[in-house]
Amino acid sequence: MLWSMAATVAAQDTWRLASPDGQVTLTVRLADLGGTADYPTGKVRLCYMVRHGAEPDAVTVMDWSPLGIVRDDASFVDDLRFVKADDPRIVRDEYTMTTGKRKDCLDVGREQVLHFAAPAGARLELVLRAYDEGVAFRYRFPETDATVRRVMSEATGFAIPAGARCWMMPYDKPGTYTPAYEVYYQSDIAPGTPSPNPTGWALPALYHVGDGRAWALITESGLEASYFGARLESAAPHGVYRIRMPDPADGNGTGDLEPTSSLPWATPWRLILIGRGLGPIVESTLVTSLARPSIVEKTDWIRPGRVAWSWWSDQDSPQDHDKLKKFIDLAAEMKWEYTLIDANWTIMKHGTVDDLITYAKRRNVGVLLWYNSGGPHNIVSERPRGMMYFPSIRQQELKRLAEWGVKGVKVDFFQSDKQNIIGLYHEICRDAAEAKIMVNFHGCTIPRGWQRTYPHLMTMEAVRGEECYIFDPDYPDRAPAYNTIMPFTRNAIGSMDYTPVAFTDNRYPHRTTYGHELALTVVFESGWLHFADSVESYRSLPRAVKDYLKEVPVAWDQTRFIAGHPGRHVVIARRKGEAWYVGGINGSADETTVHVPLSFLPASKFKMVRITDGRSDREFRSDNETVTADQTVTIPLRPFGGFVLRFSQGWF
Repeated sequence: MLWSMAATVAAQDTWRLASPDGQVTLTVRLADLGGTADYPTGKVRLCYMVRHGAEPDAVTVMDWSPLGIVRDDASFVDDLRFVKADDPRIVRDEYTMTTGKRKDCLDVGREQVLHFAAPAGARLELVLRAYDEGVAFRYRFPETDATVRRVMSEATGFAIPAGARCWMMPYDKPGTYTPAYEVYYQSDIAPGTPSPNPTGWALPALYHVGDGRAWALITESGLEASYFGARLESAAPHGVYRIRMPDPADGNGTGDLEPTSSLPWATPWRLILIGRGLGPIVESTLVTSLARPSIVEKTDWIRPGRVAWSWWSDQDSPQDHDKLKKFIDLAAEMKWEYTLIDANWTIMKHGTVDDLITYAKRRNVGVLLWYNSGGPHNIVSERPRGMMYFPSIRQQELKRLAEWGVKGVKVDFFQSDKQNIIGLYHEICRDAAEAKIMVNFHGCTIPRGWQRTYPHLMTMEAVRGEECYIFDPDYPDRAPAYNTIMPFTRNAIGSMDYTPVAFTDNRYPHRTTYGHELALTVVFESGWLHFADSVESYRSLPRAVKDYLKEVPVAWDQTRFIAGHPGRHVVIARRKGEAWYVGGINGSADETTVHVPLSFLPASKFKMVRITDGRSDREFRSDNETVTADQTVTIPLRPFGGFVLRFSQGWF
């Protein structure tokens, strides 16, 4: 029976939990795995395995992998004693998002809690969940004790099977602006490949097994202020990637490496998204479903939107009232909801930020303001600085912004995943909710489900975005393929502030085409979509393109993966109301053709507007026709090219 609550238990040292559809199985053992991978002989330890598909044709997605955690007062690795196993139960998360892949989310899984005791009697709960599109587990210390405890290490690992192919990002080395999850992914590498950086591998990590029969993405969710943000060790002997704590130098050397808390205490969820193809990973909402429910009761003040952004085209513009005024005018003309005033607006010439806020109100454009998150954890001098770090100052500043009518803040330069900085993220979100101010994090960690807990968290950076056309001479050559990896990795786990759609060249010229740049409005998802280019660039666009940019949404009701492969190409469809948008990009230097079946449309006639590359990389071609759900649209793509489609019951 599909929803049976019965657990399949082979013995008291083996527990098996199946997903509701029976296709995903999570098996946990308390066993001596000596001789397997790097596990010691003669030690009975917890381990787990994940398989996908119906037996006997199921694929091992995660081979036997280590579990365990060490506290300063107790080790939960060796000589654990099994206490009991709770009966499996159905878990159901149904909620509404203001940002992300879909508005209405529903994830149903099966949960089982296994209870163990350390040799001295301290208790550990291993919480297991199996969903149709993945598995998750976390450790929980259930006892009540006001004494502050410290986690010294995790034995948790991920044994990616031999023969798999992986897409993994080296973790940043500590520096003035790092770590910030802005390193290029290593593509199509073998499991066990050591990271080129001694600081480890970043999450999320993507791979496929069984010659592509199953795909998986390793990440985490539900990270609270009581823990650190995880990464993987640099070395992975026998393909076993183990959890690694932060680097001592992260965050300018501030903050403890080991997390502390009184009891009870729970770690974040270790999550493995799984699918027969890439669609379940691209479309999954498990990262937010595993996070804590929203703390915000009334969300009518939270509004995703498009943003006119001046900094990319003119780095001095945030200090110039007259230049910023032109971007407010652009936002009004394009029907974009916001304009962002970036770093150093406190030293503005030709006018004041108060003047700009007043002017923007008259033009019905919301204002967003940039802030430096530091604090002692960074040495970046851009200002305003210090106002988001100190609690009382932060609360006063957010209250002042609300009184001014400012709609949101962009807070930058965190440079650490230590517990103290994870706590700072949470504190900023809580105080911003109280003041009804929306938030965007930059120079930051990856999403870990926080957009469910804090629906006013509109987006996060943690990506090598278009600003790198200013800083990185390698970026033009690497960006096209990199852009086709992000939907399967970074953007699969949460909103991503890439700051796209720049048609003109900055210091290092684009190799992506105009169509590729335009398609990023749909291929990438972000609750605030910061348009990076200049006023003149957007005003000079052809009418069809300009009309498209006036209408394209940023908050979606539904997301569908159409086609693609990391590093090659990707096509994604998203729905807002009754309108569907499709974006596709080519990451390779070769021409290719993509086919878009329109089966996602309702069974009725739709007006399709198509915008593709023209006769050259720097031209557009647009047309329209009437289509139905039984058709397939075939689109040839230029090298590094792209396209968008819009389907509606009427014209723009």
